[in-house]
Amino acid sequence: MNKPNSATVPATSGRDIKTIVNASLPRRHAAERRFRWYGLIAISLGLAFVVLMFANIIGKGYSAFWQTYVQVPISFDAAVLDPQGNRDAKAIEGADYGALVRAGLRAVFPNVQGRGELRTLYALVSSDAPQELRRTVMANPALIGATQEVWLLASATVDTFVKGNIDRTLDETERPIKDNQVAWIDKLAAAGKVEQRFNTLLFGSGDSREPEQAGIRGALMGSFYTLLVTFLLSFPIGVATAVYLEEFAPKNRWTDLIEVNINNLAAVPSIVFGLLGLAVFINFFGLPRSAPLVGGLVLSLMTLPVIIIAGRAALTSVPPSIREAALGMGASKLQMVGHHVLPLALPGMLTGSIIGMARALGESAPLLMIGMVAFIVDVPRGFMDPATVLPVQIYLWADLPERAFVERTSAAIMVLLGFMILMNGLAIVLRKRFERRW
Repeated sequence: MNKPNSATVPATSGRDIKTIVNASLPRRHAAERRFRWYGLIAISLGLAFVVLMFANIIGKGYSAFWQTYVQVPISFDAAVLDPQGNRDAKAIEGADYGALVRAGLRAVFPNVQGRGELRTLYALVSSDAPQELRRTVMANPALIGATQEVWLLASATVDTFVKGNIDRTLDETERPIKDNQVAWIDKLAAAGKVEQRFNTLLFGSGDSREPEQAGIRGALMGSFYTLLVTFLLSFPIGVATAVYLEEFAPKNRWTDLIEVNINNLAAVPSIVFGLLGLAVFINFFGLPRSAPLVGGLVLSLMTLPVIIIAGRAALTSVPPSIREAALGMGASKLQMVGHHVLPLALPGMLTGSIIGMARALGESAPLLMIGMVAFIVDVPRGFMDPATVLPVQIYLWADLPERAFVERTSAAIMVLLGFMILMNGLAIVLRKRFERRW
């Protein structure tokens, strides 16, 4: 075999190589700077969109935490409330409190005449004003026969106008509030009889078709019961499954198939779990629709793969020397896992569970399939009562056209994001607090 003639191979000196490398350095440095700028631009765009989203939500929703009230002189006429004079509780409860509200408004604006104009005047206060007076009198029957200045809940239109969300310069035909109502509100405000207070109804009442009366308490309690069922089912089952697969299960094709299916289930769209819950828990087992128990069962199926994967990762992070030392001291495998490995992996498992629960808190698609989209006024008192959850409540309010529901939708989103940030922050704190570096 002929060897190549070394005389024919061009020789490259060290100086030539250095010249080539130096010539390519500016181009390489420029590419590195461009890549760095691409990364900074991507991060900046992401942060800008997040800030824009939060600014939009907060800008629309912060006003929902305040509610407008109107002060009206109410004469608790005994002839209306207690015509028999025997202070009968049923008679007092069934009295015409709406007549008291109307009489109080006419006393403030005695010049208002005509059925249509009076109807417009009565629309200044909420339709819940009579019930508010009823609750006040039932709590203090001594008010019967007295006249007192009472702060009544304003209607949603008045509340929106007072908050500046209705342009008063528009023509009357282009805004939901009439000119005479604007004049009456201005007169009341000048007399100090219009006031904004913290909106306790937002957190203290259930859903309503009237925006000023609508609250998220029913949705909060529904979310609480649903997540409680989810945690009580998914956490122990997920931890037990992770321990078995990681510590006790033999390595064969069946366990490999189970692991592949668990990983696939973690990526399944959430609405599929809703269809499964509809077919199994409601149609087959006959459980009631829109109950937190069914919602918790559905979310448990969705959360289990996440908890199992996080639990296995936490068990894997425990060094083998812990296991070997426990077995070397004569502990059985069950004692080794229960007394040594599991306590060390439990903080990581709990962190994964909290993250899975935070994901479940924000889910709405699977719960829509099992009927938790129903209009629920009453606050649920148990796991079997009809209920809805916060994401579904947001979905329902977002579909309503009233401006007052827009701010309540944004306020509910703020509350939901606050809970999710709190849960994710708790997971980070637990990970930092109990994290061990081996």
